[in-house]
Amino acid sequence: MTFAPLPARNVVPGRYRGVAVAHVDGGLDAESLRRHFLGREAYRRTRFIVVRSGTDTALLRVRKESEDPLFSPIVEVELLASPAECAFVHVPEADVAVPSALAHAARRYAAGSPAVVVQGRYEHVNFILHPEPLRIAVREVVPPSPAKLFDQARRILDTAEDLPPIELVPELIDLETLAQRHPAKSYLLPCRGSGGDIPEAEVHFLDERPERADWTLLGCARSRQIHQWFYGFTPPGEDFCPGLYASDGDSAVLTKCCMQEEDIEHSEGTVSVPWGSSLEHVRRALSSLAEHLEPTWAPV
Repeated sequence: MTFAPLPARNVVPGRYRGVAVAHVDGGLDAESLRRHFLGREAYRRTRFIVVRSGTDTALLRVRKESEDPLFSPIVEVELLASPAECAFVHVPEADVAVPSALAHAARRYAAGSPAVVVQGRYEHVNFILHPEPLRIAVREVVPPSPAKLFDQARRILDTAEDLPPIELVPELIDLETLAQRHPAKSYLLPCRGSGGDIPEAEVHFLDERPERADWTLLGCARSRQIHQWFYGFTPPGEDFCPGLYASDGDSAVLTKCCMQEEDIEHSEGTVSVPWGSSLEHVRRALSSLAEHLEPTWAPV
């Protein structure tokens, strides 16, 4: 029996309890490690071994004679990363069960290393091979700050053990910048709860149904509908719907839409959630984008 090929990138063990740590006095070349470990007993859950010698680190994949008894002899050893390819970093705040946390630690503290072992929260140890997190642009309007959708997505990735490594890229549409494109003495914004201050201008909020004035509306399609209902006409302004703006790069896009009320919607490379989305909406959206970007990804 031989080992199955590993994916080309973002290789993360499904559970770090399958990752053992061993310290040796000898060399960390492939032949020395095979001689050292072949025939030695390993715990039945052990599939990978982080081997340390001084400050050097190597990474092994092992196969045991059986996984039924508590311990069983190692019968096959594969060197996944030599000391020249493997970095070891201590990042106490990183939850090493979370692929995105592993990728973030690897890129921040060991950029360029094809294999990174992370000792993280609770002093647990895990690794990632060829970290290339999936890029997802989060496009939304500010204020409020922090940008709600970006913050929700970040909070989900802080604990998501079932999603591949993901890097969030903020693409923020600033209301003050939009106002500069439409100079006016008075502006109408959708909601006081989101805040908003435009220098040298009077600001009103549609949700308060203010007395009609000569204002410029910075809002979305739903805001225009509500304005039409309240006042019987559509004022000048600009639609700030995040879905209308082109992405800054080739990332997949997570965004929101005021016209959605209950569910997420998909188009090629883009998923939008309702404006008042729950964390569950955002989790489903991230899962959908991850499946689109890396349909075969799974922990090894």
